[in-house]
Amino acid sequence: MKYISVSQFAEKHGISERTARNYCATGKIDGAFLTGKTWNIPAEAIIPKHSKIKVSPLLAALREQKETKLKGGIYHRTQIDLTYNSNHIEGSRLTKEQTRYIFETNTLGITTESTRIDDILETVNHFRCVDYVIDHATDKITEAHIKQLHLLLKTNTSDSQKSWFAVGDYKRLANAVGEEETAQPKEVHRQMKSLLAEYNAKKRIKFDDLLDFHVRFERVHPFQDGNGRVGRLLLFWQCLQTNIVPFIITEDLRLFYYRGIQNWGKINGYLRDTCLTAQDNFKALLEYYKIRY
Repeated sequence: MKYISVSQFAEKHGISERTARNYCATGKIDGAFLTGKTWNIPAEAIIPKHSKIKVSPLLAALREQKETKLKGGIYHRTQIDLTYNSNHIEGSRLTKEQTRYIFETNTLGITTESTRIDDILETVNHFRCVDYVIDHATDKITEAHIKQLHLLLKTNTSDSQKSWFAVGDYKRLANAVGEEETAQPKEVHRQMKSLLAEYNAKKRIKFDDLLDFHVRFERVHPFQDGNGRVGRLLLFWQCLQTNIVPFIITEDLRLFYYRGIQNWGKINGYLRDTCLTAQDNFKALLEYYKIRY
């Protein structure tokens, strides 16, 4: 098969090189692959068709407020709540007030305690991840998307300075969650490909389908670190994509959330009830902002 470069593909179809690279990175061009940092595109590849996907009132509001940089709206609240809670679950010591301060002013504010640089970096990076989810919410989720979320989350952190830590790529060393074994590095790509294929093949996504995907993702544990945050970002993405009201796992639900993941497949009600409680909290937020769901 003959392959062409990004610039040749862009020229052939009258699009920008940036758009062509984005098509490749998000898996929209069948057969495109990377050699180093260079994309190789099948010469006969065509431009992806833009399907008309109905955007929910929530996603429309998030996108509009993101672009206008509106303060105090649902976008502002979502960024702070999702970032603070997801990072806090993973051990961040930043307070919610500090998280809000970073988002609003790009400064930490007054603090009387020492602060880990990684906590600050991962907070700023998580804001970028949420923006990425909002921008791509109607795209079919691919391995390239998932790796991009990990890259955004871990860029410039101390982990990124470790030779064995693969930022934006699957893990190189085996890891575990507590005493639970996860997928071996050599098995991650196969298991992730299978998980995504099964999920994307569903004609209608139900609430339990999202939870099942999340649990299976966490059990694969594809990255060296950051799996929980990437997994919860994907959950938010999937909710926006399927017009299911999103939910944010807060500190008071953390232990119930862990129990639910551990018992999924045996007692599914644990995780379902926890996430439905979180969803009720988000519904109350939508009602406050007068956003239909």
